[in-house]
Formats: sequence, C-alpha cells, structure tokens
Amino acid sequence: IKKKQQDVLGFLEALKIEYAQLDIASNEENRMWMRENVPGEKKPSNGIPLPPQIFNESNYCGDYDTFFDAKEDNSVYEFLGLTPPSGFK
Repeated sequence: IKKKQQDVLGFLEALKIEYAQLDIASNEENRMWMRENVPGEKKPSNGIPLPPQIFNESNYCGDYDTFFDAKEDNSVYEFLGLTPPSGFK
C-alpha cells in the first residue's frame, strides 16, 4: 500500500498538481469518509476499499489500478477531472 501511495504522490508532485493527503490509519473520520464515498461498484467484495483511493474534492476518481492505467495512457488529467496545462501532450 505504501509503495502505491508513494507512486501516486510522486507523480502528482512531478506534474505540480496540488493535493491533500488524508491519513486513514490514524483518523477514523477520514477512514469513514473514504469508505462512504467510494462507489459501491468500486468496492471489493468485503466492502472495504484499500488505499490509495483518489478523489478530486468529493468526486471519486478511482483506485491505484485505474490511476496507473491513466498514467500509462497519458490521461491522468482526465482521470483527475482536471484541465491539462497548455502544451501538455
């Protein structure tokens, strides 16, 4: 989990995309918010999604696997619901 979180954060930092990292390990409120805001069809069979889960404000973007696919497809801005900067390919 930690490696996946670091991968997401490092990529966002490289693109200079502002983000807020919410700690769900030591903050029950953050943990409950994440569990409640991941869409039902995106939750694993046990109903408890594992981090990292990626949101743009309260809009769910996806989990690490969908982030990784967007990164590979060069569509991270679309995945995050952001407008790419001018000149971005």
